[in-house]
Amino acid sequence: MLEKKQARRITKGKINSQSQLTYNFFYLVANTLFSRHFIRVSVLAAITVWTVWLITTGPSRAFSNLMANWEAAVTMVFGSIVAGGTSMGGGAVAFPVFTKVLHVSPHDAKVFSLAIQSVGMSAASVTIVAMGTKVEWRFIRWASLGGVFGIILGSVFLAPVLPSDVIKISFTTMVSSFAVVLFALNQTRRPKLAISFWRNRERVISLVAGFWGGIVSGLVGSGMDIFGFSVLVLLFGMCEKISTSTSVILMAVNAMAGLILHKYFIGDFVESILDYWLAAVPVVVVGAPIGAILCSLLKRKTIVRILIGLISIELVSSLLLIPLNATLIYSSLFVFVLFSAIYYWMYQAKVYIQKDKYNSNYWH
Repeated sequence: MLEKKQARRITKGKINSQSQLTYNFFYLVANTLFSRHFIRVSVLAAITVWTVWLITTGPSRAFSNLMANWEAAVTMVFGSIVAGGTSMGGGAVAFPVFTKVLHVSPHDAKVFSLAIQSVGMSAASVTIVAMGTKVEWRFIRWASLGGVFGIILGSVFLAPVLPSDVIKISFTTMVSSFAVVLFALNQTRRPKLAISFWRNRERVISLVAGFWGGIVSGLVGSGMDIFGFSVLVLLFGMCEKISTSTSVILMAVNAMAGLILHKYFIGDFVESILDYWLAAVPVVVVGAPIGAILCSLLKRKTIVRILIGLISIELVSSLLLIPLNATLIYSSLFVFVLFSAIYYWMYQAKVYIQKDKYNSNYWH
């Protein structure tokens, strides 16, 4: 009997010891994580969105809709991390997956992409600001202004008349041409931390870049970020890390403008898109900030490699899943040559690199 009691005490002591070790481990992890201001802000933002999501939708409908549209949620697990951590944006994942795999119409996929990025990339933007990450706010202000007009032109006037397959392949070839130039550029240059000069010419360039990026976003639900990123990196010679964070905030503003346009003016934010959106909202408010945090930890060249890899996947998937015909081949070649010429011109211009060659403000 005495031996049994001693055995029980030993067993109880081991359990208490293991419980204490487990408690200490999780306490240490939680204390380490939440000691950082930006993580507290990100968690608070996520909890706020989850709360609003549950209250406005209702717990029963929220979870049943999540189960019914799990494909959208799973897609945006990866898409939101890409959105927060690269200049490709969540729409660059959502649009091809929805149109090529889930067979959602390009129009609905575009509206969904804008709607979900208005949540996810806004959450990532909050994390970027909370981390104190350096961004080029001057470019954001002027490019966002141009983006409003661009997205109206793309959504209202161009999207209804352009064939859906042409839109899909044009986006692919546009980003593929950028990948080629970025790969060549990254071998030789030393990037900067800020735009060297800010005069009327830089304002006009930012406005025009935002306008063209807004047009692309109005067609495929993404593009403002990658086009803004290309101008910052190729023309202004900025570091990819800073350009990525800048492009995330820029796309968040553009996506919110697009959502307002489609919901309150065009009126095509219909129930099927709303269901997809509600299924993905609780995912992206976590994934996008994680992407932003990962981006801050990665080296500049690593970000470039990830970006080129994502563009390669986009290109291969388009070639495999989109049936090509003469019209698509000619239009894709035209877009590839056009944007390659634009990107190459920006790369070769070296206006800001030459004028700033004695400036030591480089990212090493």
